[in-house]
Order: sequence, then C-alpha cells, then structure tokens
Amino acid sequence: MNGEPGKRRPRSTAERTRQHILDTAAEVMRRLGMARTTTREIARASGYSEATLYKHFTDKSELVLAVMRHRFPPFVEDLAAMTERAGQGDVRDNLVGLVVKAVPFFRYGAPVLGSLFGEPDLLRRHREGMERHGAGPHNVNRGFAAYLSAERELGRVPADVAPDAVAALLVGACFQRGFLEAFHEGGGEFPPLEEFAAALWSTPPAPPGPPGHARAARAPAPESRGRDRRARGVRAGPAPRKGSPRRCVTPASPC
Repeated sequence: MNGEPGKRRPRSTAERTRQHILDTAAEVMRRLGMARTTTREIARASGYSEATLYKHFTDKSELVLAVMRHRFPPFVEDLAAMTERAGQGDVRDNLVGLVVKAVPFFRYGAPVLGSLFGEPDLLRRHREGMERHGAGPHNVNRGFAAYLSAERELGRVPADVAPDAVAALLVGACFQRGFLEAFHEGGGEFPPLEEFAAALWSTPPAPPGPPGHARAARAPAPESRGRDRRARGVRAGPAPRKGSPRRCVTPASPC
C-alpha cells in the first residue's frame, strides 16, 4: 500500500476486495488528508478501477464512513451500542471506557479530516454527503446524550443531569485532548488516558439549585454592597433624580 500505480491485485473474493479497498482508502486518507483524497486516487493506489469501488460503495461518502467505522481506532461501534448497555455495569465505568476510545479516534481523525476546512466547497460536499447517510460529527454528542438519557430514566443518573450538556462537555474534552495529541505528534505532557477519562466524570457540574438560587447567590446584600463601595473609596453620593441618566461607578464598569 505504498500508493504506487500499475500494481493490480490478484483475483479475490468480494469480501477480500472490499477489505483491501478499505485498507487502501485509510492509507490514502492518512497520507493525503481528506481534501486531496479522491476515488480515483484510491482506485489507483489499490490497483482496482473506480468502477470496482462503486460496486462495493454507493459513493465516496459511504466509503469514508466505512473507513471511519472500521479503520479508525475503534470507537464508532462502541458508541452505537451504548444505549443497549444502559442498566448494565457502572455508569462511570461505561463512560470512562467510551472516553478512553474516543480520544484516539479524534487524535487519528483530526489531521485526516482537518484539511477540509481549508477548502469550503469540498467541506460543503463532504457535509452534504454525510447528511445523505444520516451521519456527521453531531452524532457523537447524540450518542453520549442518548446513553445518559437512558440511564437517567433508569434512575442511575440524577434526574437533574442535562444529558445534552454533559455530552457536550465530555465530547468537547475528548476532542480537545485528541487534537492536542495530534498537534504535538506524540510529544507533549498529558496525564494517562485512563486517569484523564476518570477525572472527567469525577468532577461533573454542580446540580442546579431552586429557581432564583443562583441569582440570589450572586447578588450581595445592600449593606454588603455599601461596605464594598466604602472599602474601594467610592462615595455613595446622592441618589439620581427620576429621569436622569445613569452614571457608571468607575470608568471600567458597565452601565
């Protein structure tokens, strides 16, 4: 799979042909990035014709999705099966296991797919192709959220946990860690992946209080505001007349 032309593979079964196409496509995507990966290049590198590719995959998007599912670090299948695992094992352990697999997936995918953002037209076509197959990066968030929702319905996750918000926090952390690892190309100092994953779920956001609680906690009492103003050397001054414009206490404070 060195990408050199003119080397036709020997006759094989349909499944072996499909697997070889997937192997070649994964190598081409890794070597050239998505922006420069074409079915023509994949066919040339594999030794098959483009017509053979389309016998196994309806379009380039289906081929790319198959590569992501079967040739990227394993994660997609585990994510798809998460809702079926609701009620089994420990919620924290289930999420930690998923995070441990998500980070390598993003680390591998970031440089492969990142080149699309430099080509707006290619990015649009890629997005439209993914949408035709019901795919896209948003499905990762949906997968995490669906699992959390299922566990919440079973009472294994607190009722006040917002699945979409927690999913966004977890997926965002996974993506950033994967991106940074790809950026440093194996360098950089990162905590062990299992430790990183465990810490994400060990420090969930604080549950919301009763209505108005956060507002009351932020607003100091009137006498406290007076003490704060005196401590800063700000004179209270006369109360503004009705209809007069407000004045900022200091030049930097918002009105």
